[in-house]
Amino acid sequence: MKILILGGTIFLGKHIVNSALRQGHEVTLFNRGIHNPDIFPGIEKLKGDRKNNLEPLNGRSFDAVIDTCGYVPAVVRLSAEFLKDKVKHYTFVSSISVYKDFSETGMNENSETGRLEDESVEEITGETYGPLKYLCEKVIEEVYGDKALIIRPGLISGEDDPSDRFTYWIHRISEGGRVLAPGPKEKNVQFIDVKDLADFIIRSVENKLSGTFNATGPDYKLTFEKFIEECKKVSGKDPEIVWADQRFLEEEKVIPYTELPLWLPDEMDGGNNCDISKALSEGLKIRSLEQTIRDALEFSLARKDHTLKSGLKPERESELIDKWEKFIKVKL
Repeated sequence: MKILILGGTIFLGKHIVNSALRQGHEVTLFNRGIHNPDIFPGIEKLKGDRKNNLEPLNGRSFDAVIDTCGYVPAVVRLSAEFLKDKVKHYTFVSSISVYKDFSETGMNENSETGRLEDESVEEITGETYGPLKYLCEKVIEEVYGDKALIIRPGLISGEDDPSDRFTYWIHRISEGGRVLAPGPKEKNVQFIDVKDLADFIIRSVENKLSGTFNATGPDYKLTFEKFIEECKKVSGKDPEIVWADQRFLEEEKVIPYTELPLWLPDEMDGGNNCDISKALSEGLKIRSLEQTIRDALEFSLARKDHTLKSGLKPERESELIDKWEKFIKVKL
């Protein structure tokens, strides 16, 4: 197949390219040439801007396009309509952040989505990101109909993760010492290995799949405790894990998913309990947890002088552990 990828040089986009090439597809990249411009020297690259300069795509046709970098509906519409007669299938990478009520356990593709009072808003914030992604989905569905595929990933993990929201845990546990973790330890966690997501997207394009699919994992219930234990196993370290409860973490204004990645408070726990049965039925494959963690650790260790973008700073973590132990003594 001839596949056009909008973006394609960062994290998920890079792994989608690799997956497509492994399957023998002909790949063309269209982007601004800003990020990793020297990557993939053997494939065609078209330099342009989906907002201001789509001209390099004139006179071209493709079997499919994969959109990895659409965030603003008006901009997505420009590329979608420009490509309408040039591609046969459009895949849009969205997010589970589109859902309105994260207190809902088992959110599926029919769960209610968040909306913007003013749909002309284009500023991307924590509050607008999900609703804007949903509006982008609607644009693709309007333009492409049954030739549109919408993928809603959860947290994307593994090799090349730029956010460090997954990498933090294996990196931190490999350092040893006393590690603060969010209780209760029985809470579920979800994420998807970037390679599994990329392979699912390429397989779905090959099968001309349409519709909307949650894409996260794993394909079994994974507790925070089991996740931490697997990180210990991979790292070969056995640090002391200090489990602090939600009330304490909230009183200390610990930021969910940022200072303690993967942790969501009870009222948002639906984000770690999404229904992925639809994607599994269409071929989503989940690799072993050990492999995902190992890839993240090797990636993290290979970086030089890197400061983690997510997770507790050492001083903050030590302070919280001390406070938690005093908190427990008062409760007792």
